[in-house]
Amino acid sequence: MSAIRLKALEEVLNRKPVWVELPAVKTSEYFGMNVFDKNKMQEYLSREAYESVVQAINKGIRIDRKVANQVASGMKSWAIDRSATHYTHWFHPLSGSTAEKHDAFFEPADNGGVLENFQGEMLVQQEPDASSFPSGGLRNTFEARGYTAWDPSSPAFVYGNTLCIPTIFVSYTGEALDYKTPLLKSLNFIDKAAVDVCQLFDKDVNKVNVTLGWEQEYFLIDNALFNARPDLYLTGRTLIGHASAKDQQLSDHYFGSISDRVTFFMREFEIESYKLGIPIKTRHNEVAPNQFECAPRYEEANLAVDHNQMLMTVMDKVAKKHNFKVLFHEKPYKGINGSGKHNNWSMQTDTGKNLLSPGKTPKTNLQFLSFLINTVKAVHDHADLLRASIATAGNEYRLGAHEAPPAIMSVFIGSQLTSILDQLEKRVTSKKMTPDEKTELKLDIGKIPEILMDNTDRNRTSPFAFTGNRFEFRAVGSSANVAAPMISLNTVVGNQLVQFKKDVDALMDRNVKKDEAIFQVLKKYIIESKKIRFEGNGYGQDWVNEAEKRGLSNISNIPDALKAFMTKSTTNLFIESQVLSERELEARYDIRLEIYVKRVQIEARVLGDLVRNHVIPTVIKYQNVLIQNVLGLKDIYSKDVFDQLASTQIETIKTISEHMTVIKNLVEEMIVARKKTNELDNIIRKADEYSKNVAPYFDKIRYHVDKLELIVDDSIWPFPKYREMLFTR
Repeated sequence: MSAIRLKALEEVLNRKPVWVELPAVKTSEYFGMNVFDKNKMQEYLSREAYESVVQAINKGIRIDRKVANQVASGMKSWAIDRSATHYTHWFHPLSGSTAEKHDAFFEPADNGGVLENFQGEMLVQQEPDASSFPSGGLRNTFEARGYTAWDPSSPAFVYGNTLCIPTIFVSYTGEALDYKTPLLKSLNFIDKAAVDVCQLFDKDVNKVNVTLGWEQEYFLIDNALFNARPDLYLTGRTLIGHASAKDQQLSDHYFGSISDRVTFFMREFEIESYKLGIPIKTRHNEVAPNQFECAPRYEEANLAVDHNQMLMTVMDKVAKKHNFKVLFHEKPYKGINGSGKHNNWSMQTDTGKNLLSPGKTPKTNLQFLSFLINTVKAVHDHADLLRASIATAGNEYRLGAHEAPPAIMSVFIGSQLTSILDQLEKRVTSKKMTPDEKTELKLDIGKIPEILMDNTDRNRTSPFAFTGNRFEFRAVGSSANVAAPMISLNTVVGNQLVQFKKDVDALMDRNVKKDEAIFQVLKKYIIESKKIRFEGNGYGQDWVNEAEKRGLSNISNIPDALKAFMTKSTTNLFIESQVLSERELEARYDIRLEIYVKRVQIEARVLGDLVRNHVIPTVIKYQNVLIQNVLGLKDIYSKDVFDQLASTQIETIKTISEHMTVIKNLVEEMIVARKKTNELDNIIRKADEYSKNVAPYFDKIRYHVDKLELIVDDSIWPFPKYREMLFTR
């Protein structure tokens, strides 16, 4: 066995669970202890400062600079009481991770000493160096200036010894260089649009919040094994490796007993999450070996996005203490389930009503149906944009496999709601309903809660499924910043609600009664969006064929998927909603293409290095052993006996040579294709070329390498194998 692999396996065998003591108090007593929430604000801020922050959170009212000084002073005092020595503006650049620059609280004093200092201007705005963050042309390389600005709607928190202040990140000219800025704009947009629609049903509604509950899937692997796999270390996924004889076939890992070592890891990251106010509720084994999931309670969407980014950081740091590496890549292992981050999305009014939850009266259920049908219509009209919002190199390996939704966007609403919508379509047959039609229709609508009580089926194959009181956007990848799909979803639904209100108002202006106008518009939307609804198995070829008949898009590669960002309908959508400008959209398109190109480029380089520097030398070493064996047999035995005894070795030598020849040729072709593609200046052409002329080599090369893995002596194979990585706790 290779020295690296042997050492890694020995380390794993000697691992012991890292015991984690549960806190001596109830979770409720330390939950949010490291968060500068409203309770802490009331303790550390003046009444004026506290009310200003609350107004900023609830109504978006700008905080006066003088008040900001008071807030900064109170926040500093609280953070120092929590042992903080530094502060940072914490933001979400378009690189996909979070960013922070730590500054100490102290300032030199005139007497030669130091003072703890944190002023309002330090809280409200900072100027981090923006030169190396992706910008998509929003600034020149030599222009480093960018600004972070405080987001009071997401509370500051202390992590380690640092006060972290959630912020937006914009360029010198004010354009968004992050995820949070357009997310906040999209939330504001859908809030106003949803309130206008709610006013048709309930005049008491003045605000609508988007709620989000994400389900985070991930793999764990021992650190020693992770470090012994250059492909995992550098790309997040295995580029070579034959399937284990046993993996997930028996489904014996799913919801199974959690091992002690993993339990202690989960326990610790949950405790740290609770201190940060992250409401982790669920943990369990997932389908694949060493795959797991955690999920929180629902929260306001902006806070939920921040909490997911915080959690991924916490998990990664805690995992090191337990000698684990967390794999957030969507498809770290070929042939078994990948990982997603299901986004459970809904809307809630300031009166406490979930707009996607059926009510108890025809009136509340008509409101429910209005928001349900408008959401379906929005997905129908902007399916390609939603597809683009979850398109990443990692997610592409997962989508369409037999564990994840296909690349075809569709909506599942269940048989009972399908029946209700069919009745709406059928019965609203004229511009003016008869009293009998109105009564019959309202009676059916009034039965929705009763009908939905038994509607517990969940279509795992649907990328966008209604699950009782929310839509579950299942196609989102496990490594994604969930702000990206939320920006698109909020904007398309907000836009559709605006159109719905216009259409209803137009009919009412023609003296059509309100309920009747709503019914007529809903019928129109049901008919127009019907083709996006699908209740069957999204994994099968039959759905691919059916989707093609319906005219639904089936976009199979990243460059083509991302083109949806630059269509006229997408551009108009974001400009009219004031969520993103045309220039900001173009920048995001360029950045996503550039990230895709670089990821495929890195994978191609790593695969070439693995094959040339590790696989082929190892295979040649084993082939030489066989050759020596054959020569020895030839010296000992007569020709007849030799031919009989050496046939297996000779056939194996031949098979090895054939595989190595193919591998060598494919790798050389891939390198030539990669270098030729790198010469292109146009990022769109470069992404297309990487997708069509470089990436296809990966599976071709892997096929032959994996065949050799089964042939070569196990004791000299250089890398940990699937059976070792998947079944080591």
